[in-house]
Amino acid sequence: MDNVFIERLWRSVKWECISPRELETGSQAREALDDWFRLYNEQRPHTAFDGLRPMEVYRDAQRAPKAA
Repeated sequence: MDNVFIERLWRSVKWECISPRELETGSQAREALDDWFRLYNEQRPHTAFDGLRPMEVYRDAQRAPKAA
């Protein structure tokens, strides 16, 4: 179970970002990955977070008061 999140993430990267494109250089790959991870974290709602985006969850956690 430890690797489920990472395996699903990289499966999504492969199928949604890498495979549909004809990337010829490392620069093209870096730009495609930057764009995809920005979409994944900032624009795409996730069912694991009840429809929130990962960056919303992260920012909310940063704003929450810390327990002493």
